[in-house]
Amino acid sequence: MRNGRQFLIFDADDTLWENNIYFERAFEDFVEFLAHSTLSAAAVRAVLDEIELANARSQGYGSLSFGRNLRECYRRLAEREILDGDLDRVMSFATRILEAPLVLIEGVRETLDELVLRHDLTLFTKGQPEEQTFKINRSGLGVYFGHTAVVAEKNADAYRRLVEERGLDPARTWMIGNSPKSDINPALEAGLNAVYIPHAHTWVLEKTGLRPAGPGRLLVLERFADLSEVF
Repeated sequence: MRNGRQFLIFDADDTLWENNIYFERAFEDFVEFLAHSTLSAAAVRAVLDEIELANARSQGYGSLSFGRNLRECYRRLAEREILDGDLDRVMSFATRILEAPLVLIEGVRETLDELVLRHDLTLFTKGQPEEQTFKINRSGLGVYFGHTAVVAEKNADAYRRLVEERGLDPARTWMIGNSPKSDINPALEAGLNAVYIPHAHTWVLEKTGLRPAGPGRLLVLERFADLSEVF
Protein backbone atom coordinates (compact mmCIF):
# COMPACT_ATOMS: atom_id res chain seq x y z
CA MET A 1 0.00 0.00 0.00
CA ARG A 2 2.93 2.35 0.49
CA ASN A 3 4.02 1.71 -3.10
CA GLY A 4 0.91 3.27 -4.65
CA ARG A 5 -1.27 6.28 -3.97
CA GLN A 6 -4.39 5.40 -1.96
CA PHE A 7 -7.65 7.22 -1.24
CA LEU A 8 -7.94 7.56 2.55
CA ILE A 9 -11.31 8.58 3.99
CA PHE A 10 -11.29 9.66 7.64
CA ASP A 11 -14.04 9.79 10.23
CA ALA A 12 -13.84 12.82 12.53
CA ASP A 13 -15.38 12.39 16.01
CA ASP A 14 -13.37 10.00 18.20
CA THR A 15 -11.08 9.23 15.28
CA LEU A 16 -9.35 12.60 14.84
CA TRP A 17 -10.43 14.26 18.10
CA GLU A 18 -12.12 13.42 21.39
CA ASN A 19 -15.88 13.75 21.28
CA ASN A 20 -17.98 11.24 23.18
CA ILE A 21 -16.26 11.88 26.51
CA TYR A 22 -18.03 15.25 26.62
CA PHE A 23 -21.40 13.64 25.97
CA GLU A 24 -20.68 11.19 28.79
CA ARG A 25 -19.89 14.06 31.17
CA ALA A 26 -23.12 15.79 30.18
CA PHE A 27 -25.00 12.57 30.90
CA GLU A 28 -23.38 12.35 34.34
CA ASP A 29 -24.57 15.91 35.08
CA PHE A 30 -28.04 14.94 33.89
CA VAL A 31 -28.21 11.90 36.17
CA GLU A 32 -27.15 14.01 39.12
CA PHE A 33 -29.81 16.63 38.35
CA LEU A 34 -32.51 14.00 37.77
CA ALA A 35 -31.70 12.44 41.16
CA HIS A 36 -34.02 9.52 40.60
CA SER A 37 -34.93 7.69 43.80
CA THR A 38 -34.64 4.15 42.43
CA LEU A 39 -33.05 4.09 38.96
CA SER A 40 -29.30 3.64 38.67
CA ALA A 41 -27.25 5.58 36.14
CA ALA A 42 -27.18 2.47 33.95
CA ALA A 43 -30.97 2.23 34.04
CA VAL A 44 -31.33 5.90 33.11
CA ARG A 45 -28.81 5.35 30.32
CA ALA A 46 -30.91 2.49 28.96
CA VAL A 47 -33.94 4.78 28.73
CA LEU A 48 -31.90 7.48 27.01
CA ASP A 49 -30.45 4.95 24.56
CA GLU A 50 -33.97 3.91 23.62
CA ILE A 51 -34.96 7.54 23.03
CA GLU A 52 -31.86 8.31 21.00
CA LEU A 53 -32.28 5.24 18.85
CA ALA A 54 -35.91 6.15 18.12
CA ASN A 55 -35.12 9.79 17.32
CA ALA A 56 -31.88 9.41 15.36
CA ARG A 57 -33.52 9.31 11.95
CA SER A 58 -35.75 12.36 12.52
CA GLN A 59 -33.45 14.48 14.68
CA GLY A 60 -30.01 13.45 13.49
CA TYR A 61 -26.89 13.68 15.63
CA GLY A 62 -24.96 16.30 17.54
CA SER A 63 -25.18 18.21 20.79
CA LEU A 64 -28.55 19.89 20.14
CA SER A 65 -30.19 16.59 19.23
CA PHE A 66 -28.62 15.11 22.35
CA GLY A 67 -30.11 17.94 24.40
CA ARG A 68 -33.58 17.32 23.00
CA ASN A 69 -33.23 13.64 23.84
CA LEU A 70 -32.15 14.50 27.38
CA ARG A 71 -35.25 16.67 27.79
CA GLU A 72 -37.49 13.85 26.58
CA CYS A 73 -35.75 11.50 29.01
CA TYR A 74 -36.29 14.01 31.83
CA ARG A 75 -39.99 14.33 31.03
CA ARG A 76 -40.30 10.56 31.13
CA LEU A 77 -38.38 9.95 34.35
CA ALA A 78 -38.70 13.06 36.54
CA GLU A 79 -40.29 12.40 39.91
CA ARG A 80 -41.13 16.06 40.55
CA GLU A 81 -43.11 18.78 38.84
CA ILE A 82 -41.40 19.76 35.60
CA LEU A 83 -40.71 23.48 35.31
CA ASP A 84 -39.45 25.43 32.29
CA GLY A 85 -36.27 26.16 34.20
CA ASP A 86 -35.68 22.46 34.67
CA LEU A 87 -35.83 21.82 30.92
CA ASP A 88 -33.50 24.75 30.26
CA ARG A 89 -31.07 23.31 32.78
CA VAL A 90 -31.19 19.91 31.10
CA MET A 91 -30.57 21.49 27.68
CA SER A 92 -27.59 23.37 29.07
CA PHE A 93 -25.81 20.09 29.79
CA ALA A 94 -25.77 19.49 26.04
CA THR A 95 -25.04 23.01 24.81
CA ARG A 96 -21.96 23.15 27.04
CA ILE A 97 -20.47 20.36 24.92
CA LEU A 98 -19.65 22.87 22.19
CA GLU A 99 -17.71 24.94 24.71
CA ALA A 100 -15.46 22.01 25.64
CA PRO A 101 -11.85 22.11 24.42
CA LEU A 102 -11.19 20.30 21.17
CA VAL A 103 -8.50 17.73 21.93
CA LEU A 104 -6.85 15.85 19.08
CA ILE A 105 -6.29 12.12 19.41
CA GLU A 106 -2.64 11.35 20.11
CA GLY A 107 -0.53 11.26 16.96
CA VAL A 108 -3.20 12.62 14.60
CA ARG A 109 -1.46 15.75 13.35
CA GLU A 110 1.94 14.12 12.97
CA THR A 111 0.43 11.18 11.09
CA LEU A 112 -1.59 13.38 8.75
CA ASP A 113 1.58 15.36 8.05
CA GLU A 114 3.06 12.17 6.59
CA LEU A 115 -0.01 10.70 4.90
CA VAL A 116 -0.94 13.84 2.98
CA LEU A 117 2.39 13.66 1.14
CA ARG A 118 1.66 10.16 -0.20
CA HIS A 119 -2.12 9.82 -0.51
CA ASP A 120 -5.41 11.59 -1.23
CA LEU A 121 -7.22 12.43 2.02
CA THR A 122 -10.98 12.95 2.49
CA LEU A 123 -12.88 13.85 5.68
CA PHE A 124 -16.27 12.13 5.91
CA THR A 125 -18.37 12.75 9.01
CA LYS A 126 -22.01 12.70 10.04
CA GLY A 127 -24.04 15.12 12.12
CA GLN A 128 -25.27 18.70 11.93
CA PRO A 129 -23.26 20.51 9.23
CA GLU A 130 -22.80 23.70 11.25
CA GLU A 131 -21.61 21.85 14.34
CA GLN A 132 -19.25 19.56 12.46
CA THR A 133 -17.83 22.46 10.43
CA PHE A 134 -17.29 24.37 13.68
CA LYS A 135 -15.26 21.48 15.09
CA ILE A 136 -13.27 21.02 11.88
CA ASN A 137 -12.35 24.70 11.91
CA ARG A 138 -11.36 24.57 15.58
CA SER A 139 -9.22 21.51 14.97
CA GLY A 140 -7.09 23.16 12.31
CA LEU A 141 -7.06 19.87 10.39
CA GLY A 142 -9.09 20.97 7.41
CA VAL A 143 -5.95 21.83 5.43
CA TYR A 144 -5.06 18.13 5.17
CA PHE A 145 -8.18 17.12 3.27
CA GLY A 146 -8.81 17.62 -0.40
CA HIS A 147 -12.52 17.09 0.20
CA THR A 148 -14.78 17.32 3.25
CA ALA A 149 -18.35 16.00 3.46
CA VAL A 150 -20.88 16.12 6.30
CA VAL A 151 -23.84 13.77 5.85
CA ALA A 152 -26.90 12.92 7.91
CA GLU A 153 -26.08 9.20 8.02
CA LYS A 154 -23.06 7.12 7.03
CA ASN A 155 -24.50 3.98 5.46
CA ALA A 156 -23.46 1.92 2.46
CA ASP A 157 -25.38 4.16 0.07
CA ALA A 158 -23.60 7.24 1.43
CA TYR A 159 -20.24 5.60 0.75
CA ARG A 160 -21.29 4.61 -2.76
CA ARG A 161 -22.33 8.19 -3.49
CA LEU A 162 -19.02 9.53 -2.19
CA VAL A 163 -17.06 7.10 -4.35
CA GLU A 164 -19.07 8.02 -7.43
CA GLU A 165 -18.94 11.77 -6.83
CA ARG A 166 -15.20 11.79 -6.19
CA GLY A 167 -14.29 9.21 -8.84
CA LEU A 168 -12.54 6.97 -6.32
CA ASP A 169 -11.19 3.52 -7.10
CA PRO A 170 -12.82 1.23 -4.48
CA ALA A 171 -9.85 -1.17 -4.52
CA ARG A 172 -7.57 1.69 -3.44
CA THR A 173 -10.02 3.39 -1.08
CA TRP A 174 -9.91 2.96 2.71
CA MET A 175 -12.38 4.17 5.33
CA ILE A 176 -10.64 4.87 8.63
CA GLY A 177 -12.63 5.20 11.84
CA ASN A 178 -13.62 4.01 15.29
CA SER A 179 -17.26 3.06 14.70
CA PRO A 180 -18.16 -0.39 13.41
CA LYS A 181 -21.71 0.81 12.72
CA SER A 182 -20.94 3.99 10.75
CA ASP A 183 -17.36 3.66 9.56
CA ILE A 184 -16.37 0.05 9.05
CA ASN A 185 -19.33 -2.18 8.20
CA PRO A 186 -21.07 0.13 5.70
CA ALA A 187 -17.78 0.94 3.94
CA LEU A 188 -17.05 -2.77 3.52
CA GLU A 189 -20.62 -3.33 2.34
CA ALA A 190 -20.07 -0.63 -0.29
CA GLY A 191 -17.02 -2.50 -1.59
CA LEU A 192 -14.32 -0.38 0.04
CA ASN A 193 -11.47 -1.32 2.35
CA ALA A 194 -11.54 -0.26 6.00
CA VAL A 195 -9.22 0.41 8.92
CA TYR A 196 -10.76 0.03 12.39
CA ILE A 197 -9.07 1.99 15.19
CA PRO A 198 -10.98 1.27 18.43
CA HIS A 199 -11.66 4.09 20.87
CA ALA A 200 -12.28 3.44 24.54
CA HIS A 201 -15.27 5.79 24.65
CA THR A 202 -17.09 5.08 21.40
CA TRP A 203 -20.80 5.89 21.73
CA VAL A 204 -22.68 2.74 22.70
CA LEU A 205 -25.10 3.05 19.75
CA GLU A 206 -22.13 2.98 17.36
CA LYS A 207 -20.87 -0.31 18.74
CA THR A 208 -21.63 -3.54 16.93
CA GLY A 209 -19.70 -6.53 15.70
CA LEU A 210 -17.37 -6.15 12.75
CA ARG A 211 -19.01 -7.72 9.70
CA PRO A 212 -16.58 -8.02 6.79
CA ALA A 213 -18.55 -8.07 3.55
CA GLY A 214 -17.65 -7.67 -0.10
CA PRO A 215 -14.19 -7.79 -1.65
CA GLY A 216 -12.59 -5.16 0.57
CA ARG A 217 -9.87 -5.73 3.13
CA LEU A 218 -10.21 -5.00 6.85
CA LEU A 219 -7.31 -3.89 9.03
CA VAL A 220 -7.43 -3.35 12.80
CA LEU A 221 -4.87 -0.97 14.27
CA GLU A 222 -4.24 -0.10 17.89
CA ARG A 223 -3.34 3.57 17.41
CA PHE A 224 -3.92 6.29 14.85
CA ALA A 225 -0.17 6.75 14.51
CA ASP A 226 0.10 3.17 13.20
CA LEU A 227 -1.40 4.38 9.92
CA SER A 228 1.94 5.85 8.87
CA GLU A 229 3.49 2.38 9.06
CA VAL A 230 0.77 0.85 6.85
CA PHE A 231 0.25 3.58 4.26
